[in-house]
Amino acid sequence: MIVESTGQATAEANARSAAQKIEGAAKVKQATQNAQANKIKANSKLETTKSAQEAEIEYQKGLNKLEIDKATALADIEATKFKSIVDAVGAEALQNIASSGPELQKKLLGGLGLKSFVITDGTTPINLFNNGEGVVPK
Repeated sequence: MIVESTGQATAEANARSAAQKIEGAAKVKQATQNAQANKIKANSKLETTKSAQEAEIEYQKGLNKLEIDKATALADIEATKFKSIVDAVGAEALQNIASSGPELQKKLLGGLGLKSFVITDGTTPINLFNNGEGVVPK
């Protein structure tokens, strides 16, 4: 009976040990698979975020390019406008305006329809803002 009892206890101990070993291996495998699943989720989220940021960068580059093109076009228009005014008035007339008195300058430049303009003879700049209002005392 003692031998039988000892054998049964040994068998039960071996069975519990084997069950715990299997249970431990299953928990390790489950933890490994959970870690892999979390890694896949994290990588997926990272790729999504990266793609969104790259798309935002490309969008911003496009907007910046449009702004630059717009500014360039406006500058070209202003340069063309200025050249046509100088061509229409003539360099000599502009030179005479620059060397004339402030009241005459106000009248001449205002007559050209210029709203803001700066003319200088190298020593005395003439600022004409809003048709010279406030430039010459009344």
